[in-house]
Amino acid sequence: MTDDRRSPPDAAGSSRATTGLRHILRFDRVERTAHWATAGLFIVLMVTALPLYFVQVDRYIGRRVLVENIHTWAGVALPIPLLLSLAGPWGERLRRDVRRFNLWTDAEVRWLWSLGRRSIGQPDKFNPGQKLNALFTAGAIVVMLATGSILKWYRFFPLSWRTGATFVHDVLAMAVFIVVLGHILFALTHRDALRSIFRGWVTESWAQRHAPGWLAQHEGGVGEQEPSVRT
Repeated sequence: MTDDRRSPPDAAGSSRATTGLRHILRFDRVERTAHWATAGLFIVLMVTALPLYFVQVDRYIGRRVLVENIHTWAGVALPIPLLLSLAGPWGERLRRDVRRFNLWTDAEVRWLWSLGRRSIGQPDKFNPGQKLNALFTAGAIVVMLATGSILKWYRFFPLSWRTGATFVHDVLAMAVFIVVLGHILFALTHRDALRSIFRGWVTESWAQRHAPGWLAQHEGGVGEQEPSVRT
């Protein structure tokens, strides 16, 4: 697995640290694969949901049974990329990042209560907005899988469960559309961060501006060690 302390040499074979262009690994191949596999399944679910919710789209596309089956099995497969990525020794970095999502500094909590008006101080690898997005996505996968299973295999559940599952599934589906679209728009306006989920790395200058806490750990030789946090 690639070492995030290694800086690729330039044409002259020297490090680019002096110019702030040194590359630092942000996401390894396992993390990037898990992200894009999950993102692809989310897109399939969103596209196939449209004809299931809107009659006008259904009339245009047709083949409702096929669309419904694709939607169902894409939903069943949704947690698989993350689970496989977390399961073995290859998922060490991803497991570390998952722990980061669940740990919050006092400054990050204050930032949330102030709706972003207060300073985060020394941001870690992920800012509070990114942590919230990750936690929402994980929760949405679990809830959508559970409620979708009730709707698909309804014979095994009482009517009250099916009614509740329908409401929760529909409302959460709307929230997923909003969050995913917002995530895409936000990513497009932050090209350096977007590049890291394609290529894996960020420049040292980017880390200095957006994740100085993480960079300090990296430069201090503690690698991906978690910061002092509030649980």
